[in-house]
Amino acid sequence: MKRGHNVVLGENLTIGNNVVIGNNVVIYEGTEIGNNVIIQDNAVIGKQPTRAKASILPEVKTLPAAKIGSGVTVGTSAIIYANAEIGDDVFIADLATVRERVTVGEKTIVGRGVAIENDCVVGKRCKLETNCYITAYSELGDYVFVAPCVVTTNDNYLARGKERFDKFKGVTVKDGGRIGANSTILPGKVIYEDGTVAAGSIVSRDVEKECLVVGSPAKILRKVPEEQLLRNQE
Repeated sequence: MKRGHNVVLGENLTIGNNVVIGNNVVIYEGTEIGNNVIIQDNAVIGKQPTRAKASILPEVKTLPAAKIGSGVTVGTSAIIYANAEIGDDVFIADLATVRERVTVGEKTIVGRGVAIENDCVVGKRCKLETNCYITAYSELGDYVFVAPCVVTTNDNYLARGKERFDKFKGVTVKDGGRIGANSTILPGKVIYEDGTVAAGSIVSRDVEKECLVVGSPAKILRKVPEEQLLRNQE
C-alpha cells in the first residue's frame, strides 16, 4: 500500500494489494478495499451518516462498513458512506457522494459532483454524468445513461402532510434507459427498457419501452432508432 500525508485509517480494515491512498484521506473502521484501488486526496470512505432531527429516515446507531471492489478509483473529495457497496472497476469522480445502503455495479462511472442518495441500487456499466442527482429509494438497471444536471425526485407532497411518510418512492430506470440533460423525473415514475427522455423534459408518467419522450410534460415523440437500442450495440 502506498499512502500520502495525514491519512487516517480506522481499525479492522481489509486492504488489498497495490492500493494507492492520497493525502488527507479518511477510511473508517471495518472498511473493505479490494486490489488495485486508487483513493485520491481528501476522500472519505465508510462515513457513518448523521441524521437530522427532522429527518424521516429511521435512526440507526451503527451501519455495517463500506465495501470497495477491486480496480475502483475514488476521486478527490468524494464521500462514500458506510454500508455502501462499490463493484469492481467503478470510477467515482471528484466531489461525488454515495450514501448509505447504496450498491453500485461493476464498471459504472459516477461523474463529478454526482449525488446518489440512500437506499439506491445502480446497475453495471451505467454512466451518471456531472452533477446529476439520484434521489433516495431509486433503482437503475444496467447500461443506464443519466446526463448532466438531471434531477430525480421521490416526494409528491413536497415535504408537507403526514400522509407522505409511507409514500416516498424514487424512480426506476430499466436496462438501457437514457435521460437527457436537465430533465426532471417525478416520484415513482418508471422508464422502461431503452426508454429515452429528451433534454429538458419533465417526466410525469411512465416512459414506455423503446420510446423517446420530449417536453413538459413529456410525451411520446417516436420510437428510439433501431441502431440505438441496447441490443444492437457492440
